[in-house]
Amino acid sequence: MSDHLGAPVTPVEAYEPPYYVAVFTTVRTQEQSGYSETNARMEDLVKDIPGYLGMDHAQTPGGLGITVGYFRDADALTRWRNNAEHRAAQKRGQAEWYQSYTLHVAKVERSHGFRRA
Repeated sequence: MSDHLGAPVTPVEAYEPPYYVAVFTTVRTQEQSGYSETNARMEDLVKDIPGYLGMDHAQTPGGLGITVGYFRDADALTRWRNNAEHRAAQKRGQAEWYQSYTLHVAKVERSHGFRRA
């Protein structure tokens, strides 16, 4: 899913299971200096992870953010979790950008989609 101006808004396609999802839910602080740049870098960096399938984002008017990352297998998700730049961004997020967050990792066993013609 893209929030870039002019880009079409489409969810990540339904892949043939099994695959993995990481659901990252956040409430951000008032201090957001450097967040946009770091977020853009993370979005570029994760694309280089073999087995990365895509990412969806949503933000509620009340400030709840949800990011869902899709990965072909547990090894791909582990590579992303252990990436040095990603680890540094996580630490900065805890120190500055997030009031709270949760991370849920799940194995997808069923998946389907619909697209109007």
